[in-house]
Amino acid sequence: MLCILAVFIPAFFMTGAAHNLFVPLVLAVGFSMVASYLLSSTFVPILSVWMLRTASTHRQPQETFLDWLRARYERFAHAVVKRRRTVVLSYLVVSGGIIFLIGGAIGTEIFPVVDTGQFQLHLRAPAGTRIERTEQIALQTLDTIKREVGQDNVEISLGFVGTPPNYPINTIYLWSSGSEEAVLQVQLKRGTQIGIEDLQERLRQKLPQELPGVRFSFEPSDIVSRVMSFGAPTPIEVAVSGPNLADSRQYADKLRAKLAQVPTLRDLGFEQELDYPTVKVTVDRERAGVLGVTTDDVAKSVVAGTSSSRYTSANYWPDPKSGIGYQVQVEIPEQQLNSLEEVKNLPIARRSGHQIDLRNVAGVTDGTALGEYDRYNMQRMVTLSANISGEDLGRAAARVQQAISDTGKPPDGVNVTVRGQVQPMAEMFGGLRLGLLMAVGVILLLLAANFQSFRLPLAVGLTIPAVITGVVLMLWLTRTTLNIQSFMGAIMAIGVAVANAILLVGTSKNSSRQVATNLTR
Repeated sequence: MLCILAVFIPAFFMTGAAHNLFVPLVLAVGFSMVASYLLSSTFVPILSVWMLRTASTHRQPQETFLDWLRARYERFAHAVVKRRRTVVLSYLVVSGGIIFLIGGAIGTEIFPVVDTGQFQLHLRAPAGTRIERTEQIALQTLDTIKREVGQDNVEISLGFVGTPPNYPINTIYLWSSGSEEAVLQVQLKRGTQIGIEDLQERLRQKLPQELPGVRFSFEPSDIVSRVMSFGAPTPIEVAVSGPNLADSRQYADKLRAKLAQVPTLRDLGFEQELDYPTVKVTVDRERAGVLGVTTDDVAKSVVAGTSSSRYTSANYWPDPKSGIGYQVQVEIPEQQLNSLEEVKNLPIARRSGHQIDLRNVAGVTDGTALGEYDRYNMQRMVTLSANISGEDLGRAAARVQQAISDTGKPPDGVNVTVRGQVQPMAEMFGGLRLGLLMAVGVILLLLAANFQSFRLPLAVGLTIPAVITGVVLMLWLTRTTLNIQSFMGAIMAIGVAVANAILLVGTSKNSSRQVATNLTR
């Protein structure tokens, strides 16, 4: 029982979400093993005495198929034991060869990909697109999806367009960062027999043809993938950060060109809009001073004209009848402020009965800016995101690391970090491997203390290569990746094999003692 409990030690070396997922499972199995041990030592023997009482018979026993099979196995076992050195050496060579050769062909990922019949699509129209146009693009995208899968095969769809124009809301809690972005969630009906991964590949070809200039990216829709991505929208995310945003962007452009050469990456692109259209207002301080206008006057007038006065001059009017307070704000209708000339005509102040417009104290020109500032450790960063198709996460992560190496050394102060599911996967499997090695060591020490010998624990430990070989073969034959679930299954298989080996070794040792006692007598 202690050896089986020791097998589950690796779960306690997991970190993050995997630790929270599997430690309760390990504790449940551990307590059930303890309870079963107590029952097997107390309650089960009493039931056996009561229920297995049979009247003695003097009939000649007849040989059954099980007896015949046992006899054949006994002769085979004697033949194998005579050649034990050759058998053990061959066993280790074959097991090691299978693990080394086939094990390298097995992919790795955190959780196996499950087709839940739903997907999430993030679309980005050209920077600065108005929210009305983005809504039309989202509806056209839904129409294309329905034509591709069939009108009757869509159970429900959900769309979110743009961001609320309210400053206190932090955009980290939103799905998009501007009016040009939208998120669509589509749930297919059960029994549609449509593979989500194949559907995504078709939509990647179809949507850009019908909606040119719009960038599409599929994101995880199930809760497990979202949690395991740790905030990243895709399994692969590369963050380039540094004190100088221009250096970070220059290196990120080179890295994007290298990542574009990886054939299994999909939807590669920047998460931030790097060239968002802006209106640049440059105040001529000398001229403004001559006209008696301050920079504060210009800023308040521009904000009130282009957005609303609620952000510069809070004004509440209490209704004397009801006592309810209403917010009063001034803003120019959007349809009347649709060009640079209109912006230049914004009134700034009145001096000596004359109105001073913005064009009199400032220059107004077109410009671009970063659409969203993301920071890590207070440093601005530019992030690249990508999905994976036709390859497991482990191999894709290796290709990404190779692309980073091929890009060359980043500028001084610029750091490159691979995030998404890559880093959690490396941490989890590292903890599992370390924990598994410690579990094997604990088992050998327990058996050595129990049997008062190192040869018998070694015999028990030699069953582990066979278990790993069987796991590798089954994963390879079923085209299954090595993930958290299959790794835990392998650990449980090792526990079962070790328990069975302990039973066989303990039984043979007790039989040898019984024979030695009879000979002594």
